Amino acid sequence: MNVLYHNDVTLRERVAECLQDDFKHKAIETAQEVFYAKRGALVEEMGEGWQELRLRATEIRNHVTENLDYYVKLFAENAEANGYIMHYAPTDQDALADVIDIFEKHQAQTTVKSKSMMTEEVGLNEVLEEAGYTVVETDCAECILQKAESKPSHIVVPALHFDRDAICDIFTEKCGYEGTSVPEELTHFLRRYLRPEFLNADIGIRGCNFAVAATGSPTLITNEGNGRMVDSVPKVQIIFVGIDRIVPDLQSLDVMEALVPRSAVGSKMTAYFSVDSGPAHADEVDGPVEAHIILMDNGRSRILKTEFEPMFRCMRCGACLNICPVYRHITGHGYGSIYPGPMGVVMTPNLVGYDEIDTMVFACSLCGACSDHCPATIPLHDLIRAHRIEIVDEGKNHSNEVPVFKLLRKMWSDVGFYKFAMSAGGPMMRLFADSSKGALTVNSTWMPVVKGWTSTRDFDVLSKDRFRTWFKNHKPLAAETPVQENQGTEGGDA
Repeated sequence: MNVLYHNDVTLRERVAECLQDDFKHKAIETAQEVFYAKRGALVEEMGEGWQELRLRATEIRNHVTENLDYYVKLFAENAEANGYIMHYAPTDQDALADVIDIFEKHQAQTTVKSKSMMTEEVGLNEVLEEAGYTVVETDCAECILQKAESKPSHIVVPALHFDRDAICDIFTEKCGYEGTSVPEELTHFLRRYLRPEFLNADIGIRGCNFAVAATGSPTLITNEGNGRMVDSVPKVQIIFVGIDRIVPDLQSLDVMEALVPRSAVGSKMTAYFSVDSGPAHADEVDGPVEAHIILMDNGRSRILKTEFEPMFRCMRCGACLNICPVYRHITGHGYGSIYPGPMGVVMTPNLVGYDEIDTMVFACSLCGACSDHCPATIPLHDLIRAHRIEIVDEGKNHSNEVPVFKLLRKMWSDVGFYKFAMSAGGPMMRLFADSSKGALTVNSTWMPVVKGWTSTRDFDVLSKDRFRTWFKNHKPLAAETPVQENQGTEGGDA
């Protein structure tokens, strides 16, 4: 089974299950409304400056993508000059092999991790645990997910589908917690619970929000102090960096840092923003003695010079999820990918291919709200539509659709066939319709194809008369001469 996309069940089966989970819907609805309101207030406060910032970010990200080989080389050279050991991973298997080699070299047994979607993408935790290593997630939400054996439902707030009572039960069962579901009490317990893990870990593993080419610096944006503990306490550090995370310089980094927290959670800034510069120097107390960067491709370079290239601008801020009506209803787990929502619908097929994703690209209304909301101006809904076109062009859509659409094409291009279909279609539909409503209703869900609509809404039957027939027999009313009102004389009283 692919780690990035879970195709053990179909999209329809996942969605049907998620639609029954009222708590998830309410949690996502509340989060979306809170993030939308907070972001909206900050955007309004910035006025025209917000759009200027978006356009500046778009220019920066496009520039790096157009010169990617140069910036990858520059970042790698400068990172090595800082003391990092560079690893180049074309695939997920290359990245996993590099990590295992580092563990074996240091005879490591335990690792602490900060939140990283890239390690989720390659299934790092599962591979390390199968190899006998102990993996501890130290981000609050990721720790909850690990203890609950659950998958992220959002790329920024991954434990959105658990409430405080569920978290209390998880900690009680898995960690020996004896307190209440008060959030402060839960977080204080987690701090005490994780502190020994930081101090005893052999290796720290983290992701990277942006990699600064000019200085060879990986950066980390987080609202919890665990990221810096992972960075500074273990003596060996591993940082996962995607080739799509590079920015030219620190000035460009300023632009991204101004956009990401506003777009992600409606905040002007994050609690912690770290710019790393390699392992600890001889006169420094904190920091690793050995630091590795795994520079990952894993399918990203395949979208270069294609219509999907704008996805290299994606900042993983989750803004598109926070506005998406489909995500609101089917929840993050409905998509089946660790990258849910509009960005996931575009990104996942690019990484794993159309054969792996079932009907994921059709989980979108093409309303365009995500494109308007994206801080990097990615035309997400256009790219989703492009995926659909490619799927049809490659013959990878559902086999039942091909004859149906061939028949429809024949009908719409042949006047005689069209008239026959319209005249026969109405009586045929009325045989199965609810006469009181004049529509196919839930009673017709036994019908193939049609049930996709009538299981949740009515389908009106065709009218007995075609519009062309009605128009041909229509008798227009006689033209009437408009009554002229007395407008008075110019400049005087009427």
